[in-house]
Amino acid sequence: MNDRSNPGGSSAIASEQLAFTDADAAVARIAALYNASRQAIQRAFSDPAGKQVPGPTANYPLVSITVGPEHLSADARLAFGMLVEPGTYATTLTRPDLFREYYREQIHLLLQRHKVPVRVGLSNRPIPLPFVVEDATADVSEAQVRSMHARFALPDLGVTDDAIANGTYRPGPGEPQPLALFPAERVDYSLHRLSHYTATSVQYFQRYVLFTNYQRYVEEFRSYAAEQIATGDEYVAYVEPGDVVTPNGRFPFQGPTGQKLQHLPQMPAYHLVRADGNGITLVNIGVGPSNAKTITDHVAVLRPHCWLVLGHCAGLRRSQYLGDYCLAHAYVREDHVLDRDLPLFTPLPPIAEIQVALQEAVEKITGLRGIELRTRMRTGTVFTTDNRNWELRYNELYERLNQSRAIAVDMESATVAANGFRFRVPYGTLLCVSDKPLHGEIKLRGMANAFYRERISQQLAIGVEAIRLLREGGETRLHSRKLRSFDDPAFR
Repeated sequence: MNDRSNPGGSSAIASEQLAFTDADAAVARIAALYNASRQAIQRAFSDPAGKQVPGPTANYPLVSITVGPEHLSADARLAFGMLVEPGTYATTLTRPDLFREYYREQIHLLLQRHKVPVRVGLSNRPIPLPFVVEDATADVSEAQVRSMHARFALPDLGVTDDAIANGTYRPGPGEPQPLALFPAERVDYSLHRLSHYTATSVQYFQRYVLFTNYQRYVEEFRSYAAEQIATGDEYVAYVEPGDVVTPNGRFPFQGPTGQKLQHLPQMPAYHLVRADGNGITLVNIGVGPSNAKTITDHVAVLRPHCWLVLGHCAGLRRSQYLGDYCLAHAYVREDHVLDRDLPLFTPLPPIAEIQVALQEAVEKITGLRGIELRTRMRTGTVFTTDNRNWELRYNELYERLNQSRAIAVDMESATVAANGFRFRVPYGTLLCVSDKPLHGEIKLRGMANAFYRERISQQLAIGVEAIRLLREGGETRLHSRKLRSFDDPAFR
């Protein structure tokens, strides 16, 4: 049933396409087609005889648009939502219940800027069974797996990749150009991975994301969330791993509710939920670039407005003190986990809006100004390594650290920034110096505990304040043109 000839996932069954000049009507059609496909798969899976098949229409919806030279109107101010070359563009879509507003916005921009209809129909990509029936592959025998292969589409990683986002995808003859970074199968794959890694339903993820590498930030976030839910009017609920929901009783709230987990997942997520989805998600990614890449690979399909790293680092300057802040404006990538996806020659530019918001947040929360602020917060290059014991390679690293003018070493920041650049998600990093091993100031148990008590609460408050500033500045201003290529897909 799977068509391997189209890695972009954007061919369509032409007879199923209908034209729309209204974004809401187009999204309603997308939802109707998707729900009909899901229902066909569910009916076939529930067939007690095991003979029913979903049929040829249990496929992902597809949206396409064709523009001629006369429909183009290049505007240098715009970062997304615009086509710059004549031709046909298309993408498969999934989970309109989750992405309804996102789809509506992207389609509205195309209609508004190009004055031609979009077309909505069924693609030639069948929806894989596990993305519809979550328990379809649980506790099944080998014979049952063979039966499922014969009756249903299963995930096909041969046509699920990041070629579009990486800038390496080229459509074949007669195929449309991609309209989005991620075709539907890639999105569904990540949605399921997110639930696995974070133990929370994807619908709870918010559009402003904090990544941290220590559990103590989670404890501080819990305290902040409890206060907001008890006394504030901004957030409608707080959600912890296992979908443990603490609703704000002053607002209506609907969503799945679970129970406290006996064991935390690999990268637990915590969500302060706003009614408009512009709340805060905190993910404890732990230590190391592998987890940092894994989680950002998957969070990216949710199209967040930004993600920020709040964590600890080793200071490299004698003038730095424990507790000083490092605001990254450049990165050295020695994490090695993204070398095949994003070449090392690719610069990672600072996102001005995020840099300004983080600095303003530091000023507000710490009360520091002028030379005092410059003394306690350094702006410079962060060196990200994949070796937790990098200090034991001092002689080998000395020259690179010196030549790069690095001010700090960590294990996650460059990875998160690189994937932000790769997936067009605005990124930023604010680290706190927790030790200075090159200068003999290593972490000692008592000293570290005192440091944690004094600094984590303040650093989290800075991150939350930065998000407030970014949110108030508006999402359109936040999404930078410097993250977009000359031939990027129109969808943000």
